[in-house]
Amino acid sequence: MVPRYSRPAMVAIWSPEERFRIWFEIEALAAEAMAGLGTIPAAAAQDIRHKGAPRAASIDAAAVEAIDAIERMTRHDVIAFLTWMGEGIGENARFMHQGMTSSDVLDTAFAVQLTRAADLLIEGVEALLAALRARALEHKYTPTIGRSHAIHAEPTTFGLKLAGHYAEFARNLTRLRAARAEIATCAISGPVGTFASVDPRVESFVAEKLGLAVEPVSTQVIPRDRHAAFFAALAVVAGGIERLATEVRHLQRSEVREAEEFFHAGQKGSSAMPHKRNPVLSENLTGLARLVRGYAMPALENITLWHERDISHSSVERVIGPDATITLDFALARLTGMMEKLTVYPERMEENLESLGGVAHSQKVLLALTQAGMSREGAYAAVQAAAMATWTKLGQPDAKRFRDNLLGSAEVAAVMDGVALDAAMNPARDFSHVDTIFARVFGA
Repeated sequence: MVPRYSRPAMVAIWSPEERFRIWFEIEALAAEAMAGLGTIPAAAAQDIRHKGAPRAASIDAAAVEAIDAIERMTRHDVIAFLTWMGEGIGENARFMHQGMTSSDVLDTAFAVQLTRAADLLIEGVEALLAALRARALEHKYTPTIGRSHAIHAEPTTFGLKLAGHYAEFARNLTRLRAARAEIATCAISGPVGTFASVDPRVESFVAEKLGLAVEPVSTQVIPRDRHAAFFAALAVVAGGIERLATEVRHLQRSEVREAEEFFHAGQKGSSAMPHKRNPVLSENLTGLARLVRGYAMPALENITLWHERDISHSSVERVIGPDATITLDFALARLTGMMEKLTVYPERMEENLESLGGVAHSQKVLLALTQAGMSREGAYAAVQAAAMATWTKLGQPDAKRFRDNLLGSAEVAAVMDGVALDAAMNPARDFSHVDTIFARVFGA
């Protein structure tokens, strides 16, 4: 991933230096397990650990280049790594990788990287949830207009808007935790996964030390449905990010201006137009979400491999593993900061809510008229006629508010006076169950 959209902790997980260190740890643990079973000499396992650990710890850009140089000759990355490690370990290096196949190292290391990445993503969602909860509680009773089809519908509160996004990301947190558990598996089963040359107890030992579960059946590779579920979960989280970012983009439109991204001192919105205050963060998040969602499809296609193993998945995962997690990690942090600093304009929300002359209360009037004795069809026709009369005259000298047009209707006036109409249109009725919804989302 490009540095512009990367954070150091996540990038470090996917660095070649860290990948090689994980490879060494898998090899060293396997050797220790084999020594415990008497498969290789105890002295060999000690040599691998004591001589190999400092060498692995010292891996830097020069060491990576040295390993890559060997790979250019061997055309095999694991063999190149074992060769380079062997130069530092000496004769007992021949006991490394006993009975193992490359996928034992590659797939187990990939599982370690994905679980570490998942831990950072889980932290990112938790931070976002904290920000959303704080802003939702802050604006629990801030009135605003709810919209369907981008058109004024009925009043809601800005806190309820944010509570909905909080609930979605709470579900996403559950999805990420489940995805982490599913991907955290170890396979040290040898060629075609039969354990013919490596004892299953080696796999169990390595898995426990790495904090992984044992893969029940690895056909030389860990089944890729696990990985597909992981990247699909990331895609769903990205969808939640884009949904919230899109809401902010709409609320920041000049015609709406109910909320906007924080505009920093010295910030510039346009190279040509000094007045511009653009929703650049939420637009950026929309683009990043598209990337993360795009990585889900190749992960799904990776499920199908030939027989016990091929490497058609390998090139895909070398790209989507780091790119998807690095991108999502950055996006979560950006969205958290954006929501923490989001500028909210309650007065503008109130102004917009009332901008159509009160028609947002049409359903409550409809219900009150039916309860007063009108048929639903007759009540609907009367209320719609008053609403359209209000809507089409907005801004004109002879414009009347919805309430006045209702009272001017003979059908309405026959069953309802101004006092009853005001009671039906009381804005307090719109928010009578806000506490109930908040209790469902945030608890008592």
